[in-house]
Amino acid sequence: MIKYILQRLVYGFFVLLGVVIIVFFLFQLTRINPERQIAGEKADKATIENIKKELGLDLPVWQQLGLYLNDISPLSWHNNSDTTSRFYLSSEKYQYFRVLNIGHTSMVIKKPYLSRSYVSKRSVSEILSERIPNTLVLALTAMIFATIVGITLGVIAATRPNSMLDRACTTGSVLGISFPSFFVGIILQLVFAYLLASVTGLNMTGDLYVTDGYTGEQYLELRNLILPAIALGVRPVAVITQLTRSAMIDVMHNDYIRTARAKGLNERVILFRHALKNALNPVVTSVSGWLASLLTGAFFIEAIFNYNGIGYETVNALKMFDYPVAMGAILYTAVIFVVISIAVDIVYSIIDPRIRIS
Repeated sequence: MIKYILQRLVYGFFVLLGVVIIVFFLFQLTRINPERQIAGEKADKATIENIKKELGLDLPVWQQLGLYLNDISPLSWHNNSDTTSRFYLSSEKYQYFRVLNIGHTSMVIKKPYLSRSYVSKRSVSEILSERIPNTLVLALTAMIFATIVGITLGVIAATRPNSMLDRACTTGSVLGISFPSFFVGIILQLVFAYLLASVTGLNMTGDLYVTDGYTGEQYLELRNLILPAIALGVRPVAVITQLTRSAMIDVMHNDYIRTARAKGLNERVILFRHALKNALNPVVTSVSGWLASLLTGAFFIEAIFNYNGIGYETVNALKMFDYPVAMGAILYTAVIFVVISIAVDIVYSIIDPRIRIS
C-alpha cells in the first residue's frame, strides 16, 4: 500500500513538473515587455534595466526557468553569503525555514512564491486565494446537481427500458454530452436571464458575493450561482445518467434481485436498497473524476457569467498580459487536479486491492 501511494506521489510530481515547464515556455513565447507594463511607457532606460534585472529577464531562458522553479518549489536553495545573488531568498518575498546547510548554501522549506501581478502589484497567491473558494463552490454545486439529476434520470430510464421516457432520457444525455459547457451557458443565459428574466428573476452575469452600492457591504447572492452551476453540470448529468441506466439494467437481471422478488419484497425496497446500491460503483468513479474536470471547465463558464472565480481572473489576466497571475492560476488548477486524482486513486486502492496489484 505504501509503495502504491509513493508511486502515485512520484507520478503526480512529474505531472506537475511537466505542467510547470510547458506553461513557462508557452508564456516565454508570448511575453510582451512586462518591464514596460510595470514601469509605464515613459520610463527611462535605467528603470527598465533595473526592472528586467529584478525579474531576471536579462538572464538566459534556462536560468530564468531555474529561478522560476526555485521560486515555486516548496523545497528551495538559499545562498547564505551573497545577498545580491539571484537565488537569494529575501524575506520580503517569503519566509523560509532552513533544513540543511551545505557550505554557503542552505536547503529551505517555504511557501511557493508566484511573484506579483504586473497590473495590481499584489501577490499572486493572495489574488488567487480570494478566487479559488468561489470556483470550488461553483464546481461542487455543479457536481451535486449533476449527481442528483443524473442518478434520478438513470434510475427512471432503467426501470422503464425501451419506453418513451427511457428514449427521452437517452436522447437528452446524448445531446448533453455533445454540447460544450460554454454553449449551454450562453443558451441558458439568453433564455432564462434575458428572455424570461421577469419570470425567473435571474441575472445574466454576477458574482457569488455582491457589494451593496450604498453601504459597501458584501452579501451572498445565491441566484447568481444557479445558471453557471447548471451549465457546468450538464455534461456530467448526461454521463451519470447513461452510467446509472446501464448499471441498473445489468444489476436488475442478477440472481439476488430475482431472489428478493421471489421472497415478496417491495419493488421500491428492491430498487433502492439492493439494485441501486450495487449499481453506484461506476457512478462514484465518474463523479470523482468529473469533480477535477469541472474545476478546469469552470474557466469558460466563469468568463461567460462574469463569475469572479479563478477562471474569470485568469481570462482578465490574459487580456491585460498579466502573466504571473495567469501562470499562477494554471499551476493552482493543475495542483488541485493532481491532488484530487491521487486521492481518488488511493481511496480506490483501499476499496479494491486489485488496483494496487495491477
